[in-house]
Amino acid sequence: MTLAQLTLSLVLATMVFSVALDLRIADFTRVAHRPRAVICGLVPQFVLLPVGTWMATLVLDLPPAVEAAMLLVAACPGGTLSNVVTHVGRGNTALSVSISAISSVMALFLTPFNFTWMMATNPSTAHWMRDLAMDPSEIWWSLLGLLALPMALGLSLSHHFPKLAAAIRKPLGAFSLAALLALIALGLYRERDVLGAHILPQLLIVVLHNASGLLLGYLCALAFCLRERDRRAVMIEGGMQNSGLALGIIAVQFDNDRGMVIIASLWGIWHIVSGLALALWWRRQDARRLG
Repeated sequence: MTLAQLTLSLVLATMVFSVALDLRIADFTRVAHRPRAVICGLVPQFVLLPVGTWMATLVLDLPPAVEAAMLLVAACPGGTLSNVVTHVGRGNTALSVSISAISSVMALFLTPFNFTWMMATNPSTAHWMRDLAMDPSEIWWSLLGLLALPMALGLSLSHHFPKLAAAIRKPLGAFSLAALLALIALGLYRERDVLGAHILPQLLIVVLHNASGLLLGYLCALAFCLRERDRRAVMIEGGMQNSGLALGIIAVQFDNDRGMVIIASLWGIWHIVSGLALALWWRRQDARRLG
């Protein structure tokens, strides 16, 4: 793990910890009593977005590297950051955490399965087909180190020391969010030679792909008749994919193919922008209702 990856992991773990300070065990108990909402959150990630992406690549005449990257991102589970964005947007954070945990485990089997069949059945990418030997440690680290451990520590602190948790929650959350934005800005600066007008077509593809994930999550939540806070969680889970996992697979399986790396990297940046923008819009809506 590089220094940049370690720093990002620490920032994400801190963000999850700060989110957990605002949760209670009862929040997860309520989620357990409504498994329909969890199932609804898994459907866009492992069924709707992969199938929709596969159909889009069959219709569109895109370079094989771009289509392969789109299929890979669509096959990946949601990332830890979706929990933070759901919390910022006043969605059901406990539901978001539950979906993330379950999807991370399911991804050990479903990510290789979905990516393999989509690649093999797409004429543009079939010749790129190779067995996807995904390292389970990538997902287990994300599940345990970035989600389970900081979540457990935050819940424990809020339960045993509620005053301390209340005092540090907002400053810690603000600090971790500022650190994440600083890391994104630093990453953009380092890749400034790659980022130019020539990648606008790829950016447009990523924006539309991400928007379709958000839309599919929203429509699925409507079909399942979920409440608004649950709909927000499912929508975010549907549109925030683990692009970091996709980049890791690209490095191992595709020798850091430049076309694939650009798509996955743009995803990693854009889904944060779109997710936070949506969360802030929801907060503004809530403020207008209360006002």
